[in-house]
Amino acid sequence: MPFYVYEVILPDGSGGEKFEVTQSMSDPPLTRHPETGEPVRRVITPPRVLGDSPSRSATRALADDRKLGEMGFTKYVRTEKGRYEKRTGKGPDSISAE
Repeated sequence: MPFYVYEVILPDGSGGEKFEVTQSMSDPPLTRHPETGEPVRRVITPPRVLGDSPSRSATRALADDRKLGEMGFTKYVRTEKGRYEKRTGKGPDSISAE
C-alpha cells in the first residue's frame, strides 16, 4: 500500500507538522489527524522509489525511532559511559559495549 504525506493545517491556514500514513488508494483522504484530531490536508510529494541509492526523505523515514519500532527493529545508541541505551523496540533497556 502507498504512503501518503499529510500536514496539520494551522489556524492561519499555513502548514504545520507533517506525517505519513499508509492507506489504500481507494481510501478517502484524511481530514483529521488520527491522534490529535487537528485538521489536515494531503501533501503532493514526488514518488519514493527505494533502491540502490535511497532518497534523503526515505533515509530519514527509516531513521525515525518510532517507525523503526513499529517495523519491529530495536535501536540502541552508545552513551558516554561505553554502554548502549535502547531508544525504541523490544529488548533490554541497556547493553554493555564489551
